[in-house]
Amino acid sequence: MVDIFKILANEHRLQILQWLKNPHANFIAEDIEPEVTDYGVCMSVIQKKAGLSQSTISSYLTSMVNCGLLKSVREGQWTYYKRNEEKLQELASYIKNTL
Repeated sequence: MVDIFKILANEHRLQILQWLKNPHANFIAEDIEPEVTDYGVCMSVIQKKAGLSQSTISSYLTSMVNCGLLKSVREGQWTYYKRNEEKLQELASYIKNTL
């Protein structure tokens, strides 16, 4: 759990997690292809909204996948990201019951 809290302590990673809660409301509609929405949001779309470098966003997303906060799906040359709701529920339960 400590790694998750370290990741969430970064405002940009926390913001990405919040954006991915409702991608249709938080990303420009033209940037989200309806047929791939089930996969999540492409890294380039997240990077565009965040205004950070590709390498920074890639590092942030990788760390969020590695600790279980996000899931990723590779489709051709693109990688799509979405929230891992099960892990987020586990985190919420941990906070509620432990802290």
